[in-house]
Amino acid sequence: MIDEFRSWLDAHWADALTLREWWGRLADEGWAFPTWPRGHGGRDAPAEVARQVGHALADAGAIGPPAGLGQMMGGPVVIEHGTDEQKDRWLLPLASGRESWCQLFSEPGAGSDLASLQTRAVRDGDVWIVNGQKVWTSGARGADRGMLVARTDVDAPKHKGITYFVIDMDQPGVEVRPLRQMDGGATFNEVFFTDAVVAHDAVVGTPNNGWMVAVSTLAYERLGLGGGGRAAFGAVGAPGERNHMLDRPVGDLIRRARAEQNEQAATMAARGVSALTDLARAFDRAGDPVVRQRLMGMRSLSEAHRMTGIRAAAAAKAGRMPGPEVSTGKLVQSSLGRQARDVSLAIEGAHGMLMGDDAPEGGRFQLMGLRVQASSIAGGTDEVQRNIIGERVLGLPREPQVDRDVPFRDLKVGTQRNAGEVEEQR
Repeated sequence: MIDEFRSWLDAHWADALTLREWWGRLADEGWAFPTWPRGHGGRDAPAEVARQVGHALADAGAIGPPAGLGQMMGGPVVIEHGTDEQKDRWLLPLASGRESWCQLFSEPGAGSDLASLQTRAVRDGDVWIVNGQKVWTSGARGADRGMLVARTDVDAPKHKGITYFVIDMDQPGVEVRPLRQMDGGATFNEVFFTDAVVAHDAVVGTPNNGWMVAVSTLAYERLGLGGGGRAAFGAVGAPGERNHMLDRPVGDLIRRARAEQNEQAATMAARGVSALTDLARAFDRAGDPVVRQRLMGMRSLSEAHRMTGIRAAAAAKAGRMPGPEVSTGKLVQSSLGRQARDVSLAIEGAHGMLMGDDAPEGGRFQLMGLRVQASSIAGGTDEVQRNIIGERVLGLPREPQVDRDVPFRDLKVGTQRNAGEVEEQR
């Protein structure tokens, strides 16, 4: 199959195409996401074929398929839990990059304990009316749709009264507010729902049984965040009509991406041991036994992480679903990031207090130090990953959940107001 793709790629890749045209060709021929169903951007192929296709795209210097939360999580979740009509409606637009999705899970009072979420959805005939707030939502400003979990039965225990929706973001009842981060960026957002509307046929799974769909989504998220490997130019343009990238020529996007990669090479490599070794040499610390020990510890952990990735790839090739190694990979990635932050700033010493042009290498390691905290939170906190590993790998007992069978209406969560009081105020 990979030889067929290489021949197809030689005949159809051209940097004069627009991003819309190129992604459309990949999706129409089933090469965008080969493991997805035929006719929906894929070929029902095993995961090994998808990896081979990615390598072939990289070898050719071609742009990879659209990369976003909808493609990483939404598509796989729809394939696993959606109806045939939902697959027909959503998969091809995702595979061809015509749509961008965001993830509407976390709330101010429901982060790691996601099942305590309080955003409400009330059915009104063929639609549901949504009110509430979400937070830490990446890509919400340009998203066409959102993967939303909302409370639909306050009389059921907290895990059993949740429904999973795919909601249109471009509507009057949805307000997106950017959140300013300590590094100066604003990649996350708050999202407020005020009588927003979502159709009943946009429920994924069944009403009040959305928790397992949400768990599947989080597994695919951790697989994406904790994974790695060689890739084609897959982040040259954001998918979705609202991001205004689809009609740009792919040649222009590749040239821009290469320029940005060259400019940010030190930033992207800052988490790598090689970049830290070069930094140690520049500060004449390469012979310091403490620095050498810390670098060797990072090198060893990175190699173990790489081998775990190989095992996970072999499991996927054998047709097994993502397992605890997803949590292990996510945990190792965040640990390596923190170690890179600590080691780099320790090597720089007093210079580590500088920023911008005054700092070594333009302050790239300082920026990395500000940003790396997010890796321990996004996609499930380190504490959540350790719980998963303890229970599923080490066989430890689950943490006590005294509220598991208590109706959500009777719980005090988040803002310490129970759902009945909130409902009365509405």
